[in-house]
Amino acid sequence: MTESASKLTHDFTDRTKYDALMEVVRNRLTTRAFDSGYVMPSEHYEMILEAARHAPSGANAQPWHFIAVTDQNLKNKITEYFREEQVMRAKLKMKFPTPDYRGLASAPGFIVVASDFRWVKAFPVLNDGSELDKMYKENAERILLQSVAAATMSAHLAAAALGYNVWWVTAIGQEKAQQAMKPLLGIPAELSVLDIMCFGPPAKPPYKRWKKSLTDISNWNRFDASHFMTDAQIDNWVATTRHKVMYRDAENVD
Repeated sequence: MTESASKLTHDFTDRTKYDALMEVVRNRLTTRAFDSGYVMPSEHYEMILEAARHAPSGANAQPWHFIAVTDQNLKNKITEYFREEQVMRAKLKMKFPTPDYRGLASAPGFIVVASDFRWVKAFPVLNDGSELDKMYKENAERILLQSVAAATMSAHLAAAALGYNVWWVTAIGQEKAQQAMKPLLGIPAELSVLDIMCFGPPAKPPYKRWKKSLTDISNWNRFDASHFMTDAQIDNWVATTRHKVMYRDAENVD
């Protein structure tokens, strides 16, 4: 075996790193109320963002920005927007089991994730205004969102590896949310706030939420038709099951 070939040799039967990773993945638990008395070490912000920095992205454009929010007054103001959103949903009778957003203010770790959709120019697009170009740009937006999501997930796993619980807040796509967040954080108009990541020790013991089984999500060579849900089945799931899987321990989901 040549020296170059020996450098590529790897024992693919060694599960050590996989098992360590899965321990983190399985224990990445969500909480929506944190121990507000805990002081987040600044180096933990850096370690979490270092994990985000190494995420994959379309065209290696790395179209993400992370704003670490350590000022409690800023956290309170952001929380107030979400409390208003919570009240609005109730008035609209949306019937969505909205979380209690007051927990945002209690998060010792608080990171706002933003991106610049002008980076779609880095992906396969024609830029000629044609219908085909419109199709490519829609796909380019998906590439951008998937890229930022990959970086955010890496950050979540890093936080979990440090022993923290997390909260992935995504209810900020509407224009009102953008108008509320950007001035507070000095985010340029050209950028978009995509989500907020909160992390820290929980205020009370967290629990593992229900997950689909491996057989429910696995397909080999062709999509398994038994996995397809009709509109009626999805509507029934939303009406009868959604609230359970969102806020119950997996052991308490019927």
